[in-house]
Amino acid sequence: MLADVVSWIAIVAGGAFCVVGTLGMVRMPDFYTRMHAASIADTAGAGLMLFGLLLQAGFSLIAVKLVMIGLLIFFTSPTATHALAKAARARGVQPLLAPEEDPSKR
Repeated sequence: MLADVVSWIAIVAGGAFCVVGTLGMVRMPDFYTRMHAASIADTAGAGLMLFGLLLQAGFSLIAVKLVMIGLLIFFTSPTATHALAKAARARGVQPLLAPEEDPSKR
């Protein structure tokens, strides 16, 4: 019973992370912040959902497959995000910076 409750909490929390990441992609002002919101939230969301599914699966071949999927996501998502940011920077996409403060107004 406890494993079911914990697994459903992890699955729902993972879904919430994915929804927040999606909202971050819509609400953030520039490419780099959108990419950051999507990569962090989706990696955390997928990890939590896989953890919840792992608790539901128990010790089986399905659990091994879920662990392999988790490792794949854990290593490829940050790598893909880094490559995307580096490619955008090489193409001249500039980050949105805060406006410079006037030193006379201090």
